[in-house]
Amino acid sequence: MLKRLGFLSFGHHPHLPGSQADAAAASLTQHLDIAAGAEQLGFDGAWIRVHHYQRQFASPWALLSATAARTRRIELGTAVIDMRYENPLMMAELAAAADLISGGRLQLGLSRGSQEPALRGYESFGHVPGPEDSARAAELARQHTDRFRAAIAGAPMAMSDPAETGVRVPLPIEPRSRTLPQRIWWGSATRQSARWAGEQGMHLLSSTLLSEDTGVAFAQLQAEQIHTFRDAWHDAGHEGAPRVAVVRSILPIVSDRDRALFGSSAAQASREQVGVLGGAVSRFGKSFVGEPDAVTEELSKDEAVGLADTLLVTIPNYLGPVENLQILNNVAEHIAPALGWNRNH
Repeated sequence: MLKRLGFLSFGHHPHLPGSQADAAAASLTQHLDIAAGAEQLGFDGAWIRVHHYQRQFASPWALLSATAARTRRIELGTAVIDMRYENPLMMAELAAAADLISGGRLQLGLSRGSQEPALRGYESFGHVPGPEDSARAAELARQHTDRFRAAIAGAPMAMSDPAETGVRVPLPIEPRSRTLPQRIWWGSATRQSARWAGEQGMHLLSSTLLSEDTGVAFAQLQAEQIHTFRDAWHDAGHEGAPRVAVVRSILPIVSDRDRALFGSSAAQASREQVGVLGGAVSRFGKSFVGEPDAVTEELSKDEAVGLADTLLVTIPNYLGPVENLQILNNVAEHIAPALGWNRNH
């Protein structure tokens, strides 16, 4: 049953006619306004997408800390941080600081990452996996993830210098947030990576893109991914219940303004697509655009949404805070309660 409702912003700041976020400053500061407004609407999470070499949000730490300072209750998530680009120990310091500032509200989604416009862009960040192929890049991401998780859990990362301290003792990264290791997620696009996430004891994030296709509907394939993840979690003997978040594009039409903005895209958005991305046959989920009753009926039949405890709604952030908060209010008022979400939980 749906317990938490969040929104996901990619932080686009394109040079487009009518865009309310045509520069990075506008995109960043407007996200703070949207997060604060979403918290007032009862939303449980404000999540951001991390991309490099694009006119979108990039390294998230400053934005996460600023959002923490503007809000009090809402979870602050990343969906996802491409671990091929990260220095694990620097990331551990920054993540702990942001989590401490937020009072323990970070939900860090990590991943091997999606396709980026830069050719082996992580190499320009100083991370070279060796002879280039996709398997080595994926292994680099997992190596960085392992080291990051060890660092935030307090494992020693260096030894003290006896010439300076008079002793030789192991040193963990500081600062540390002791509960942060319990709030790490893995962004999975396949059943294989979902199984690995469960084995590792991370929570599961699954977006509107799956990097595999078996011929079944998107929601059914994503539901298989969730079952695979939960089975792996329990088989590995991890304590507690794992969380699962899925992403959906939802645009309820409840006014003439909504119809003018989104009505023309309803027919095209309602179809799933299959294509090749990064050499893999991939299935892209549809958008849910239309009258609230019709959208709610579709989502209530979505197997993956029914299995998840968290639903993340993508927003067209370039429309600005006013329009985006209206979209989120429409979802919170007309859609989410019918899926089991309680605004006052």
